[in-house]
Amino acid sequence: MVNLESIQAALTRIRESIRLTPLTHSESLSQSAGNQLFLKLDNLQRTGAFKERGALNRILLLSEEERRGGVVAASAGNHAQAVAYHAGLRGIRATICMPLATPLVKVSATRGFGAEVVLVGRNYDEAYEAAQKIREEQGATFLHPFDDEAVIAGQGTLGLEMLAQNPALDVIVAPIGGGGLLGGLSCAVKEINPRVTIVGVQTARIPSMKAAVEAGGLVTLPAATTIADGIAVRRPGELTYPLVRRYVDEIVTVEEEEIANAILLLLEREKILAEGAGAAALAAVLQRKIAHAGKRIGVVVCGGNIDVTLLSRIIERGLVKDGRLVRLRVHLVDHPGSLRRLCEVIEQHKANIVETQHDRAYYGVNLGDTVIDFTMETRGPLHIEELMAALSAAGYVHERVQ
Repeated sequence: MVNLESIQAALTRIRESIRLTPLTHSESLSQSAGNQLFLKLDNLQRTGAFKERGALNRILLLSEEERRGGVVAASAGNHAQAVAYHAGLRGIRATICMPLATPLVKVSATRGFGAEVVLVGRNYDEAYEAAQKIREEQGATFLHPFDDEAVIAGQGTLGLEMLAQNPALDVIVAPIGGGGLLGGLSCAVKEINPRVTIVGVQTARIPSMKAAVEAGGLVTLPAATTIADGIAVRRPGELTYPLVRRYVDEIVTVEEEEIANAILLLLEREKILAEGAGAAALAAVLQRKIAHAGKRIGVVVCGGNIDVTLLSRIIERGLVKDGRLVRLRVHLVDHPGSLRRLCEVIEQHKANIVETQHDRAYYGVNLGDTVIDFTMETRGPLHIEELMAALSAAGYVHERVQ
């Protein structure tokens, strides 16, 4: 069973092979949140996520016969990399079933650690079914990403570290997928210091643990897409659910835009790269989903394996929301010199043009006229207002493209 003793034993077992990641205070984010925020940066593990803790603890408990038979796992990415890395270091054959939509960075990393990757299914559940077939055919040992006592105990070591690094924490906020991290962490923390409030965070698109707690029993939610793919679990674990019921004080949800904003803030203000699931806990704190003020809050940044194309889109959308990137549609007469004069107005107000697009056939353009979409870097909302006022004063018909 999972208890404080099993979690402490797991920490002793994995200590030499797992990084002691920092619990760092963020002045900037603390000001934004109205609390003192301490970020537990488990995205700095060798494979970029906390999943190494549970995977390694489970692998170290394999019998010699199980080691010879190899291991198989199903994962959207972080558990896959953890199993591949630590099994590979110990000469254990690993096969990982990953959903077809898994970000390329996670697939490539898993293969790079020496595992055989099988891309199958639209989601984790279908990958899980494929892994079970491989287990039966090959006689391999299945390593569950969250519903396994050894895995839960391993993840719980993160809670032990946080209390050791800052015994004065009032609140700990962590994401929930299947519940392995939060179940183990909350058990460890509450058994040592019951006064610490534990808050779990799920994506609003698949709040499976929240739904289970509210229903008083396990439920299976419909599949949905989310940038927090690491916690996109439709049904929580049989073992993790009672731990969450017993030790977790509150579960809240966050929206996609809120997660994206947290990713951008971590990158820009703290120079920390987090994936969607890794930034979910911070999103909840920054959006004041948690009713605390002036507290010492430990925020788990649990993973940093984000696809670079998704990161690029998040950065661009964030710049648009902050008013540092704007697109204006300007109508002008289509004859020589018109574009030059328009650009002079833009130049005078120090906006930087990064992209233009001409159109003579759409947007209700009169014959002899044209429309140009300008994408520009600006200094913020006031700068955009200044630029648009200047265009109006110069006689240009224009509109902001949202």
